[in-house]
Amino acid sequence: MLESVGALTGSPWIYAVVALSVLFDVFVPVLPSGLLVIMSATAAAAAGTGRVPHNVPDILLLTLSAATASVLGDMAAFRLAWRGGDRLDRAIARSRRLTTAQERLGTALARGGGALVVIARFAPAGRSVVSLGAGAAHRKLREFLPWSALAGLAWAGYSVALGYLGGQWLGATWLATGVSLLALFAAGGAAAYLVRRPRATPA
Repeated sequence: MLESVGALTGSPWIYAVVALSVLFDVFVPVLPSGLLVIMSATAAAAAGTGRVPHNVPDILLLTLSAATASVLGDMAAFRLAWRGGDRLDRAIARSRRLTTAQERLGTALARGGGALVVIARFAPAGRSVVSLGAGAAHRKLREFLPWSALAGLAWAGYSVALGYLGGQWLGATWLATGVSLLALFAAGGAAAYLVRRPRATPA
């Protein structure tokens, strides 16, 4: 695997590439940000083995790059939805997911708990829905930002750990990347279930 993508993972530019992918996937959720993070962390697992003829990413810098970009992307979507406009308001009103996210997120943040923000970060497109929903609902930045930071750090740390441990156990191969990616998808599926699960109504 490293021979195929060595030019990318062995370059300092890998941090910028990962950061840009994570930053913009709040608007384009199909960007392969998770794959890039895992692939880079898998390459990092080969450091010190003597089998890699080029530099490999530093996992701490990789985690910080991904986490910081995640928060910046959340803030961009939050501000865009906050400023809104008739077209955006109509789009949100037509979207059951965004409307539900506004209601659930507003309740969660008002109660001082934003675990929904963290969980949604792992769900497919959940980050987009929550960030836009929080902005459209005009939630206070001080309510949303700490949970966004925790969500970004949790997602980045989990993704890097998957890639790194997969590389340690299975070697820096496509198999390690594939297994790690499946684990990330599994977490995304579980997060999607938790986000969509109806709230229990008091008896």
